Amino acid sequence: MPQATRDGVSIYYEYERSDGEGRSPVVFVQGLGFGRWMWRWQREAVADEYDVVAPDNRGTGRSDVGLPPLVARLPGTLRGLVLLKLAGYSIGGLAADLEAVLDDVGIYDAHVVGASMGGMIAQRYALEYSRAKSLTLCCTSHGGPDAAPVPEETQAHMFDTPDGASQRETFRHRMRPAFTERFTNRNPHLMDRILEWRLEQDADDPAREAQAAAVRNFDISDRLDGLRVPTLLLHGTNDRVVPVENARLLEENIADSRLELVEGGSHLFFIEDAAEVTEAVLSFIDAQD
Repeated sequence: MPQATRDGVSIYYEYERSDGEGRSPVVFVQGLGFGRWMWRWQREAVADEYDVVAPDNRGTGRSDVGLPPLVARLPGTLRGLVLLKLAGYSIGGLAADLEAVLDDVGIYDAHVVGASMGGMIAQRYALEYSRAKSLTLCCTSHGGPDAAPVPEETQAHMFDTPDGASQRETFRHRMRPAFTERFTNRNPHLMDRILEWRLEQDADDPAREAQAAAVRNFDISDRLDGLRVPTLLLHGTNDRVVPVENARLLEENIADSRLELVEGGSHLFFIEDAAEVTEAVLSFIDAQD
């Protein structure tokens, strides 16, 4: 089982080799709480031509949680405060985990693709380390007070636990803001599959809250001029989680960047509009390689 270790915490990853020669691998970094399943459409599309690296973020899937044992036993509200102020993850730490993975694989350079929290990790990674050949940043933000915040009602919905709800029902409830209602209504079988993948791979509540603390404390708004690699920005115009204004802010502040908007796209537009997003990602990395 491939894994890297940083600070005594094991980070699991998948490494798939392709038939392509001389091309830099593509690294997929997932969002808050989400397992490797979220990139399955894009991974399948690039796998013939590019090697693929897909780590489990700390606390997700087969990676260790790396939190003090006491944290998981705390009541929910108190646990959230402790994680936010004292014991949560940081985006810098998650970027260091990614570096440990790529070092373990032996990759010299890579196209880094990140969504939401994964896009934050990708930005910090490109600032701190030297292996990023290009960045594809989906539905993400530079953080800090100048960023357009996640709406309060969306935050409440995504961390709410309905009374008497099963784990499956809780997952379904929490992910509603990330999809359009039209998509969920038209794709009931896919939504059931996604629930199965989430139950198998997603972070549990303490790790998810630790990742949320990393997102809340993230701010590289004054460092964006240090991003010197070609950057593709992709964002849905109907993103109810990370407002599309954040993509425009990134475009304004990252010198070598290009913004492509998906009209009507949700936060998980790379699932709902998988073909369009995959074509954009492939076209971009082909041009950089």
